[in-house]
Amino acid sequence: MIYFLFIVICVFNPPDCLGSTVFAPIKADVAGNITKIKAVFDSNPGRYKTLQQILEAEKEMHGSEWPKVGATHALMWLKRGLRFIQVLLQSLVDGEKDENNPNLIRVNATKAYELALKKYHGWLIQNLFKAALFAAPYRSEFLKALSKGREVKEEDCLEKIRQFLVNFTATVDAIYEMYSKMNAELDYKV
Repeated sequence: MIYFLFIVICVFNPPDCLGSTVFAPIKADVAGNITKIKAVFDSNPGRYKTLQQILEAEKEMHGSEWPKVGATHALMWLKRGLRFIQVLLQSLVDGEKDENNPNLIRVNATKAYELALKKYHGWLIQNLFKAALFAAPYRSEFLKALSKGREVKEEDCLEKIRQFLVNFTATVDAIYEMYSKMNAELDYKV
């Protein structure tokens, strides 16, 4: 059972660099989904000790089908947004880059999008993402923003990202595993 992981998620505030044009929809989606999950928890904090308990209660209220509303739906999209962030950061620390344009993060963002979000998006949103990639920050700007604007050696920043990814990846993986075990994943396109 997953213990109140969303407390960690609720305090997770994507860095300002995620507010750039290409990441603004993801940042807004993450924040909106956190708000929805927190609202369900706040409605009865004594009842909900785990995310799984919230999902089970919502399924019970909606019958045999998983709802396309509420915390179940919000957590489903939140986990996808968090997976995007995880894959993007992991791709950066793994040193994946466009050899012709090594200071661009398009390769990293594209990989993250393809692995985390693309299959849930229709043609229009997929093409909007491709267009938005041209507004993606440079790698150096992105890493500086992750360092809260401080001048930090790239390797030091990447090491901090590696450390962050240990628990972050485990948390995201646990949410995916819970959805898989509960057969709660809704597979549709927006």
